[in-house]
Amino acid sequence: MIYSDDEIEQIRQADLLVSKTLAEMGKILKPGISTLQLDKIAEEFIRDHGAEPAFKGYEGFPATLCISENNKIVHGIPSEKVIIKEGDIVSIDCGTILNGFFGDSAYTFPVGEVDEEKLKLMKATRDGLYKGIEAAVAGNRIGDIGYAVQSHVESLGYTVVRELVGHGVGRHLHEKPQVPNYGKRGNGKKIKNGLVIAIEPMINMGSKDVQIANDGWTFSTLDGKPSAHFEHSIAIRNGKADILSDFEMIDKVVYQNK
Repeated sequence: MIYSDDEIEQIRQADLLVSKTLAEMGKILKPGISTLQLDKIAEEFIRDHGAEPAFKGYEGFPATLCISENNKIVHGIPSEKVIIKEGDIVSIDCGTILNGFFGDSAYTFPVGEVDEEKLKLMKATRDGLYKGIEAAVAGNRIGDIGYAVQSHVESLGYTVVRELVGHGVGRHLHEKPQVPNYGKRGNGKKIKNGLVIAIEPMINMGSKDVQIANDGWTFSTLDGKPSAHFEHSIAIRNGKADILSDFEMIDKVVYQNK
């Protein structure tokens, strides 16, 4: 899909609502809260802003948010039984549908005092995302994005999840092309103006190997070590990446007291 400037602005509005929702989660994400409580508040917030949760009911997913703490990678189902603890890192992935366009972004939150190794993993994952975004320029190929992510995080001793990838996004939650977080330079589809994609590194502290839970959704690291996940939706405009989602408003909430 190639989108017009007007359509990209509509997608941006959906993405900014995702970012606002994630910022709201950052305000209430404290030890003792259940992931189901977070989910209910997020759904209400999204609907109050005239949008719908993009994930709820998607291929049978039962919730508004994917909440994945510590060794969970992605697609964690919110539950009253999952209680956030001091020292957790919590990846929250959120999607919205606003005026027929989809927004999609994810952010890994530190809860209270988080150990140094987890913080380093989070930084490497986030920096890897921005390396991928830098490579998302017209004339490059999708493989250049994955190469940029992979080479950065692997140089620091981390591993890239292979089973889960980024994707096109716009009028549907998942569109072509797939956007792996690993790859070879010069491989894959050519990047063109008007392309809108979600780049979302999922990076493990230990092995890249994963397992999927009996719920059919939740991916975790096979070795039980932590994983981090950051995601931006971007559009290619005037030859380079225009980031449609916004981490700044989330950072203000998360790091204002640090």
